Amino acid sequence: MPFHVLVCTGSCGHGGVVNISRPTVVQLNWRGFAYKYGAWGRDYSPQHPEGGLYWVAPLNTDGRVLEYYRLHNTLDDLLLYINARDQRVTYGQGAGIVVYNNYMYVNWYNTRNIAKINLSNNRAEVTQTLPDAAYNNRFSYANVGWQDIDLAVDENGLWVIYSTEASTGNMVISQLNDTTLVVLNTWYTRQYKPSVSNAFMVCGVLYATRTLNTKEEEIFYYYDTNTGKEGRLDITLHKMQERIQSINYHPFEQKLFVYNDGYLLNYDLIFNQKPK
Repeated sequence: MPFHVLVCTGSCGHGGVVNISRPTVVQLNWRGFAYKYGAWGRDYSPQHPEGGLYWVAPLNTDGRVLEYYRLHNTLDDLLLYINARDQRVTYGQGAGIVVYNNYMYVNWYNTRNIAKINLSNNRAEVTQTLPDAAYNNRFSYANVGWQDIDLAVDENGLWVIYSTEASTGNMVISQLNDTTLVVLNTWYTRQYKPSVSNAFMVCGVLYATRTLNTKEEEIFYYYDTNTGKEGRLDITLHKMQERIQSINYHPFEQKLFVYNDGYLLNYDLIFNQKPK
């Protein structure tokens, strides 16, 4: 067998993503079909990798403002719309949202700032400016507005994917200190961000998607921050609806959590079993 589905969960002892499963439709987001933009996922904590609550964050119908999000302790609760904790925040912007160690990280409305919100009390404990980041739809993804600043989590921690004027709109990857939101390191790619439909991180490697047609995306590009190498891929990703608004990766489950025109989808990633 050239590859298999799981390699020791939460580990990077593999040679990268080589394929992806067909989608599992979890459900329509809790606010309804009109809420086509947003994000969802599962909290990841390296200390308790098998735990983690589920979160769903539909943007308001303008496709820009993050105001309400919902938390569930289990997937069963999410599926049954029970035991939910609804919270209001004023305001996040765009669907580049991620949750890590019981904190939600968002792009703060109308700024290049990143905010860190404690899910236990819904308080924004830290805000930090992302230096030189373009924002307010300067270099968002194709087909998705207000996602100039896209936060991501993988086995190595917290990341942000964005562009700057100096990068001429090409994707920039920075690793963040998840406590202070200070930039730890930065990598510059040769991939123009507005031609990408979305992106995610796995084991320090950026994977970017583009739209092929109304039913298929393609994971077509990677940048490896471990080696500085970048290159092309051709992994087809099937979708239920036309546009993908966000992609979040969960290191323990090794799944993608995809928000697709209001629907919540899951995909299993398939890795090359040979280490790099």
